[in-house]
Amino acid sequence: MASTAGAATGNPAKARLVLMTLAAGQFLMALDSSVMNVSIATVADDIGTTVTGIQGAITAYTLVMAMLMIPGGKVGALIGRKRAFLIGCVIYGCGSLVTSLSPNLTVLMIGWSFLEGVGAALILPAIVALVAGNFPVERRPAAYGLVAAAGAIAIALGPLIGGIATTYFSWRWVFAGEVLGVIGILILARPIVDAVSEERPRIDLLGVVLSAVGLGIFVYGVLRSDEWGWFRPKPGAPVWLGISLTVWCILAGLFLIWLFLRWEARLVERRRDPLVDPAMLQNRQLAGGLTMFFFQYLVMMGVFFVVPLYLSVALGLSALSTGARLLPLSVTLLAAATLIPRFLPHVSPRRVVRLGTLAMLVGAVVLMAALDADAGAEVVTVPLLLIGFGMGALASQLGAVTVSAVPQAQSAEVGGVQNAVTNLGSSIGTALAGSIMIATLTTSFLTGVEQNPAVPESVKNQAVVQLSSGAPFLSDAQLETALAEAGVSQELTRATLEANEEARLDGLRAALAVLTLAALIALFFTQRIPTVQPSSTEPGAPPA
Repeated sequence: MASTAGAATGNPAKARLVLMTLAAGQFLMALDSSVMNVSIATVADDIGTTVTGIQGAITAYTLVMAMLMIPGGKVGALIGRKRAFLIGCVIYGCGSLVTSLSPNLTVLMIGWSFLEGVGAALILPAIVALVAGNFPVERRPAAYGLVAAAGAIAIALGPLIGGIATTYFSWRWVFAGEVLGVIGILILARPIVDAVSEERPRIDLLGVVLSAVGLGIFVYGVLRSDEWGWFRPKPGAPVWLGISLTVWCILAGLFLIWLFLRWEARLVERRRDPLVDPAMLQNRQLAGGLTMFFFQYLVMMGVFFVVPLYLSVALGLSALSTGARLLPLSVTLLAAATLIPRFLPHVSPRRVVRLGTLAMLVGAVVLMAALDADAGAEVVTVPLLLIGFGMGALASQLGAVTVSAVPQAQSAEVGGVQNAVTNLGSSIGTALAGSIMIATLTTSFLTGVEQNPAVPESVKNQAVVQLSSGAPFLSDAQLETALAEAGVSQELTRATLEANEEARLDGLRAALAVLTLAALIALFFTQRIPTVQPSSTEPGAPPA
């Protein structure tokens, strides 16, 4: 496949248009992950289903993306990255249109969970490869930084956009807007260049099945951990040999992924076309970049899970106010992702990645320390500025690090693996933060109730039984309403509210502590990030 790197960038205006188009694609893909979280109950009422049904649709969307991301990268390598990108946009746009018109849960899942998931699995790996194919090596860090920043900003703005649409219009307008966005991308995509392979290798169907089922089972187990329990099964949850089904799903997924890599290595030995060459994963630079991507998205999605909960539930802010409070993160993220490559084009990627990881670590620690019963919404501002800067710093380097580690012909495959890894990090980050938060909240709440002399012994025993599977994360208003409907006395209501307030904060702090630990662990893996920019080396040859 001939290299076309930089072919679209001879004209600065054309280069900006190409970058804007690819960033818009990344923005749309990421927006779907967060935009409807504030509107789940509204969507459920509108299409005649339950909150659980909508959560199932979100889970199915994540699963489809996770299962098809690696095959989606290979499709781009076979038919051309631009063609895969455009086909993915068409499929995604059709899914958004179906979703916006859906009368029931079944149609919603066809549009949102399946069609949009398939489209995203084609689009995201293609974006990684198209940046490599349209920008020279020295400009890729800035390009990847802006594209990654667009995705992260979409996640941050998602609750605000969803809140505005649901409050003043309808949740359906969000997906109708995505259709218009797709049409705009298709119109603006003309300047994007690509090289189509003259060879027509066969698709490794067994590899597709093994990778899809392995990643799907793994992610499904992680996503259900909050309901099933990580190791010890929760009451009523499925169990095998006394262990939660979460563990068995994760182990089965890992085993199938191992079989997939063994099968791919066998294909390489037979000189046949693999879905992914396992030798890529032995590349120190690529492995280091992928590892940092994993931790970046684990921490990022964990933060986007914890902070909105604190603002909307603990402090009672509206969806609009919650989204507005997340804006500082978007500001520093965009600034770091775009300005670091521009003003420090020859800076050591390892140094920037370490600085970014430290910024996320410090931000999480400051936020954990600032959470207090008397604290207001302003306490999240400085931590989010730090975390946003850290995410932007990583975004400014990691995309170029991973793609420059292999020949450009493999950039689409790298895109598939990279997005599969970020998908795993996102799923684990959200699930881990959620399960730790609920477990700590439950323990803290029960301890507070048991130590309060105002609570009758019979109520204490009843609380232990009813909350054995986990206490819900409730606002004071929600809990007070439930207690009033149950006819609870004022004294007991006051004691329960106090215990709930402290337990909420304990749960949030515990979740942030886990994210802090993840950022700390990530520091040990920065050693694999190169010390010189890709422009200083030959493409495909990792720097020392």
